[in-house]
Amino acid sequence: MANPSKNLSTAGESKRGQPLKIKGKRVIANPIRQQNHAEGKPKSSRPRPSRVSGVVLPVTKPDEDNDLIYGRHPVLTALLNQRNLNRIWITSRLRYDPRFHHLVLQAKENGTVIDEVEPKRLDQITDGANHQGVAAQVAPYAYMELADLIANAKSVSDPVIVVADSITDPHNLGAIIRTAEAIGAQGLVIPQRRASGITSSVVKVAAGALENFPVARVVNLSRALEQLKSADFWIYGTAVTGSEPLHTIKFSGPTVLVIGAEGEGLNMLTQRSCDFLVSIPLQGKTPSLNASVAAGMALYEVYRQRSLNTLYLDKIGKLSAKNLP
Repeated sequence: MANPSKNLSTAGESKRGQPLKIKGKRVIANPIRQQNHAEGKPKSSRPRPSRVSGVVLPVTKPDEDNDLIYGRHPVLTALLNQRNLNRIWITSRLRYDPRFHHLVLQAKENGTVIDEVEPKRLDQITDGANHQGVAAQVAPYAYMELADLIANAKSVSDPVIVVADSITDPHNLGAIIRTAEAIGAQGLVIPQRRASGITSSVVKVAAGALENFPVARVVNLSRALEQLKSADFWIYGTAVTGSEPLHTIKFSGPTVLVIGAEGEGLNMLTQRSCDFLVSIPLQGKTPSLNASVAAGMALYEVYRQRSLNTLYLDKIGKLSAKNLP
């Protein structure tokens, strides 16, 4: 048998906010809600979800933390290297492209969700970026342990490792990675605090270089530099003041090149950990270079000297062979 309904008087503001007892619970009847008198509507910091026919539509747009990459080359490189991809959004035209079709099928077999979408949907997912018809949501980047990075680097003669000190701009970091991998460096070390990590923006700017280029993330950068010294690396830091011109330094043996943030440069603790401080001579009125540009110029000088030494040794070897009886 249904309980008879009770008529609660709602007339008059004097009774609002008075406690009532309903089935042993103490509740507030008709609580007074604060309103914005300027607009006449309550303020809310949360966006209201979209509704279609009374159904709430979930927001499926990936955010920065989900490592969204887009563009044909970055996604194709991730597929070729069998990187763990959670989801791929691709247009029908590109899905059956010979470069993508087999790799997309292979990714689907490995558990990747494949969504065939219209270009407008990709525009929404990438915030109108130049997606070129494909985007992917990758698993968080797997950093390498510093000891493993050093061991891998020492497997080649005269390895070069780049250290980025407090690079906060992901585009700068991505450009440094792309240049370092292209020139032939063996890896990168970044600090965990006050610096950019490997985000989707970094992956995009690196243009596929991260699939073949290890990155170690350390808690204490000075301690990491000491560990590199113990592994017989020479530490060269880029600095504007109190340094020697880049072209006057002879780079030999295992080398670590430390790049500071644009404007601030290397902090004092990092400078003290360096064996040498080098600078790029500037003739114009611009006081400093972009961090990624400085890294590219310094790396090029290192490998220019290495290539000259290689050519010289090859020439000596050929002359010695001719003089043999």
